Amino acid sequence: MVVGAEGTREQPNTEPGRQIAPEPGVQGSRRVITPELLRSLALFASLDDAALQAVALEAADVRLNAGEYLVQEGDSVAFFVLLEGQLDVSKEVGGVLQTLDTYGPGDSFGELPLLLGTSATVNLRAAGAVRVLQLDGPDFLALLAHSEALAATVMANMTRRVRNLQRVTLGAPVVPTLLVGSADDLRCFRLREFLSRNQVAFRWLDPESPVMACDLPPLEAGPLPAVILPGGEVLRQPDVQEVARRVGLQVEPHLPEYDVVIVGGGPAGLAAAVYGASEGLCTLLLDKEAPGGQAGTSSRIENYLGFPTGLSGAELSARALRQARRFGAEVVITREVTALEPGETGHTVVLDGGDRVQAQNVVLAMGVEWRKLPLPDAGRFVGRGLWYGAARTEAPGTRGKDVYLIGGGNSAGQAAMFFSNYAARVSILIRADRIEQGMSQYLVAQLRVRPNVRICEHCEVTALRGDAHLQGLTVHHRDTGEDEQVETDSLFVLIGADARTDWLGRTVLRDERGYVCSGLDLAPQNAWPLERDPFLLETSVPGVFVVGDVRRGSIKRVASGVGEGSMSIALIHQYLALEPGGRNA
Repeated sequence: MVVGAEGTREQPNTEPGRQIAPEPGVQGSRRVITPELLRSLALFASLDDAALQAVALEAADVRLNAGEYLVQEGDSVAFFVLLEGQLDVSKEVGGVLQTLDTYGPGDSFGELPLLLGTSATVNLRAAGAVRVLQLDGPDFLALLAHSEALAATVMANMTRRVRNLQRVTLGAPVVPTLLVGSADDLRCFRLREFLSRNQVAFRWLDPESPVMACDLPPLEAGPLPAVILPGGEVLRQPDVQEVARRVGLQVEPHLPEYDVVIVGGGPAGLAAAVYGASEGLCTLLLDKEAPGGQAGTSSRIENYLGFPTGLSGAELSARALRQARRFGAEVVITREVTALEPGETGHTVVLDGGDRVQAQNVVLAMGVEWRKLPLPDAGRFVGRGLWYGAARTEAPGTRGKDVYLIGGGNSAGQAAMFFSNYAARVSILIRADRIEQGMSQYLVAQLRVRPNVRICEHCEVTALRGDAHLQGLTVHHRDTGEDEQVETDSLFVLIGADARTDWLGRTVLRDERGYVCSGLDLAPQNAWPLERDPFLLETSVPGVFVVGDVRRGSIKRVASGVGEGSMSIALIHQYLALEPGGRNA
């Protein structure tokens, strides 16, 4: 925006003749932002005519109905001035939505994230019909440079809002849910993993830790683990589904029938949920554990488009989950799909416990699961020194330790980089002779210059030892034939993944490794029943699609899964338009 006596845009000439002067803010049949309207606002009182004209030309005139969001936490922002109506300001703190303020006509906002270079820190929702002036970032900054008086007002508002955020954040409960249990208790480990992956704010207290014992709330003797809810109620040795219900997560479908049922909540499934719900399809996503899938356990993803500084798998999953719910998708967790029953006009998805939901279309997005370490004692050390994947929540437990990772892919490299900020040393064990064979070059370059990261090629773990907890490994050096005994109580396994699709049986065509076939893969098997060709991601059952890592021949990358998930919805629209009785037929 150019402001100043000679910096305004030239207006088209009007024909001579008598004109009826409009009221401020009204031109023709539609009210618009005019210099006269701006002059009536205290914020712009110090601006000269040229600057007012420039603002009027650059500003957007945003209208909202009751209940609509102008901005949600995490969104990109602009500078706003409320012209009419009322906006409610809220923020989620400790898992609870807190009301911060209410804006009325004349209030301005948006300057805090713009000046700090961040995304929106609060939600702004219309309490009724609302009209807002919007200036984009560059125009706002030019305006500040033009008027010292306006800049002073804006800075005063920013200071007040920082104080409000500080007051609400510090005054809210830090952690509304407590988990009490031993580090070596497998049930405690599973609850901790479940709460963390489902973005439930909680604090874990180990009664066997001297540091944590002083923080334990009064708790009667009883079996552990125990979950203490915000109201003080104690759940003794609960299963994850009970905990999910009590912390407000959805564990039951609300409807008997949906346009689209998505099985699996990894990046591909979440993308399908976002695009399905946003395009008007009644959408249900089912996941047996937590949205995010295998990618949700990645400690850092640095090559995902649009995030130049990287983000964790948990952050990516949380953003996508919030987006899907915002568009109206139902997300049900802790429920496992046990069967798929195809039908001529729709399909039945059978859940554990016998619940059934109908779907015009089904998207299989189960992803894959970490391949288990093929050693006799591996099972008894899970959660007791051995972990599959590398969630960020495990990083503090590695502080000052010698940590070992098995795996030569990007997930292992990302985990090693993250854990090296806590551990005394991180050793990556791979069977190959060069780590570059399976890992992106940018990660290899970072690992080689990290002083406390060691890359051990030609190595494999052949034995584990320990009593109740992992205490050491036997590492076999394939190039020399020697065995090395190492001491560690932290081993993270990231050695590839397998498709877990046995529940599908012979319902859809799968290959010998359990991956689901689709599109062109169906023709050689004579597995397609219709005269038309199958859609690219369509399985051997018309109307059932497969996306992401579980699809035969897919590219095992987060971006690829997201692309396939979104593409499946476009194909579903085509399917519904073609099939008799389809939604768009």
